[in-house]
Amino acid sequence: MKGLLPVEEAIRRVLDGVVPLESEAVAISDCLGRVLAEPLVARRSQPPRDVSAMDGYAVRAADVAALPAQLAVIGAAPAGHPFAGQVSRGEAVRIFTGAVVPDGADAILLQEDVERLSEERIAAREIVTTGQHIRRRGLDFEIGAALLPAGLRLGMRQLALAAALDHANVPVRRKPLVAIIATGDELVPPGSDGPEDSIVASNGYGIAGLVQSLGGAVRDLGIVADDKDKLATAIDAAEGADILVTLGGASVGDHDFAQEVLTERGMALDFWRIAMRPGKPLIFGRLGPMRVLGFPGNPVSSLVCSLLFLRPLVETMLGLAPVEHAVSATLGGPLRANDGRQDYLRAEIAIASDGTRIATPFPRQDSSMLSTFAEAGCLIVRPPHTPAALAGEACRVIILP
Repeated sequence: MKGLLPVEEAIRRVLDGVVPLESEAVAISDCLGRVLAEPLVARRSQPPRDVSAMDGYAVRAADVAALPAQLAVIGAAPAGHPFAGQVSRGEAVRIFTGAVVPDGADAILLQEDVERLSEERIAAREIVTTGQHIRRRGLDFEIGAALLPAGLRLGMRQLALAAALDHANVPVRRKPLVAIIATGDELVPPGSDGPEDSIVASNGYGIAGLVQSLGGAVRDLGIVADDKDKLATAIDAAEGADILVTLGGASVGDHDFAQEVLTERGMALDFWRIAMRPGKPLIFGRLGPMRVLGFPGNPVSSLVCSLLFLRPLVETMLGLAPVEHAVSATLGGPLRANDGRQDYLRAEIAIASDGTRIATPFPRQDSSMLSTFAEAGCLIVRPPHTPAALAGEACRVIILP
């Protein structure tokens, strides 16, 4: 539509020039969900020496290559307490899982395959072969191996490996700090005893949750009345944040001051108004080093905009690889043709017996209706000027987090 920026171009401009944030060293116990800033390299081999994989006896395979075979027990090797001597012909050392294999031994005879003749003598009931039940030095990884690449988000498995690589502190990207300001005389916090015609502020909680789930940090600057001076004070309080998100006041009403006040505070406006539904009156600019996103006040509009623009912005600052969030699906109901704006329609998502995703749009798509947004499993993406479609036709959807 004339004067409206296409969604793809708007996303490109939001991300233009964004580079990953600096790294910081964080204790590994606090790194769940953080993003690696540098590759992690093994500082030791795992295991560091040949160790037993089972409880039993460390033996020379040549001594138990045929039965009957009797061996003299010359000592023990618990895990963490290596046997100091050497296993010679006809000898065995009692050993436990994880313990270092004594010099001279080259196999483990399982304890259940042994008859204990006395405190110092055993008889083997099974033969063994060289290397049996031994974990060789470096079986898992060798010192110097780069096993966790930069840009990786650390989950439980990666944290366990990072610890095994012998890293007590881990270089991760600093969390992007997102300041959030909600605007509007009609807004009250949840649980407040406000006027009957007031609206409970909800958008900020959803957006803060998205930021935190992505690995960012939030500075909640609260609700600001439709007053230019108060809004200017709140914007000044966002100083130091990487991203400022304003909620409401982005349109052209008499009380929509966001763009005006942001510009007065020094914001360089990049664009305003996007060819999308919901979310057309979206502001993007730069206020010094801080990126500014001004979202519409309607709850669904602001939350859809946060997924399309704020999510990739935070991910890029974290150094994460770009992700294509739209996937293929099949319509579960008919859709009318749309105009020159790109539609994002709330829909239920189901999986057919053949694995196909079935996206069924809700009949009402009003941008104030949070209940359907919470119930939805996806957003059906309808590019501009898409013709009417019937159930069973292909579509693209964004799976909702």
